[in-house]
Amino acid sequence: MESIYFDHAATTPPRPEVVEAMLPHYRETWGNPSSLHWSGAAARQAMDRAREQVAALLAALPEEIVFTGSGTEADNQALIGAAIANQKKGDHLITSTIEHHAVLHTAQSLEKHGLQVTYLPVDSHGLVDPAAVQKAITDNTFLVSIMHANNEIGTMQPIADIGAICRERNVLFHTDAVQTAGHTPINVRDMNIDLLSLSAHKLYGPKGVGALFVRKGVRIAPLLHGGGHERGRRSSTENVPGIVGLGEAAHLAAQDMQWEMSHNAALRDRLIQGMLERVPDSMLTGHPTQRLPNSASFCVRYIEGESMLLNLDFERIAVSSGSACTSGSLEASHVLLAIGLPHDVAHGSLRVSVGRGNTMEEVEHFLEVFPPIVEKLRAMSPISPVQSADDWPGAEHEHQNHEH
Repeated sequence: MESIYFDHAATTPPRPEVVEAMLPHYRETWGNPSSLHWSGAAARQAMDRAREQVAALLAALPEEIVFTGSGTEADNQALIGAAIANQKKGDHLITSTIEHHAVLHTAQSLEKHGLQVTYLPVDSHGLVDPAAVQKAITDNTFLVSIMHANNEIGTMQPIADIGAICRERNVLFHTDAVQTAGHTPINVRDMNIDLLSLSAHKLYGPKGVGALFVRKGVRIAPLLHGGGHERGRRSSTENVPGIVGLGEAAHLAAQDMQWEMSHNAALRDRLIQGMLERVPDSMLTGHPTQRLPNSASFCVRYIEGESMLLNLDFERIAVSSGSACTSGSLEASHVLLAIGLPHDVAHGSLRVSVGRGNTMEEVEHFLEVFPPIVEKLRAMSPISPVQSADDWPGAEHEHQNHEH
């Protein structure tokens, strides 16, 4: 079988229609959209159309979309921009322990500048309790930032409930929707969202472009200063081809969403079933039902994630792990530690994220190839399985997942 790509949570291949939509803006409509002449006007019209397409995906207004250079930049602008613009409101930010580093590291940076940050814990499935959000809000809270879905374990948060609490308490609500935009329905009005981040390359668009939804009437300060682009909210000459690509990807995602959700969920469910049946001492991580349609994440006992990745790569199967090799030492995922898994279990993480181009035949091939890899790696592992499967750390999480 040819190469299999099961790492769509990391990035997605640009759709052919997206590439075709972008090409004229490299070859023909290459003008600066801020220029008043014909070349600038053509680029500006293309950008306006893309803004409408992204807004439609979120049930937002076109003027509420700010184009950025990435989802990471959008997250940074949401947190830092809200902090600067709302200094009179307060200096307290609320987020969760399982956010993407684009949010966590930004929150930590704000702490160093004197702001107060509350990091809410999650349960064993990675869920934030809306009641905990309610309890954490004070008179000084200016922003709550809770991701729509976790990029590692796939758990989807009760965003509408959290947003309603924030709206009632007159606190801004930001969500990192990089993993969900274009893959699950989003209505920023119904979900009480004030700020939302997304990234083009996660929804079959190009890299190097993202967007921040800013609800009409919400004030945030710009991170970049200069030419006053994007209505003064993000200075820098716009990446017109990339923005057009994001717009086309958003348009196609809206059209195909129901089919894609059904397609991906069927592959995901088979992956989960097959893994738990065929790989002893494996467990599902994340919520068993409230999870991304395309994401299946596991911990496999007695072996490390990096070893699994390298062996699967030898079989031309691309997946990812929550464990990262940093400076020669294996660092366990902060997400897996936050849901209560011990380090040795968290080191054996594996994330399989499918996409629109994957097939059930590819899933079955993975389920044939992977168990022998696990057996081989365990045979070489210095960790002896001295405990029964019911006794190893994390068994309680596994049983909970099976019960659901």
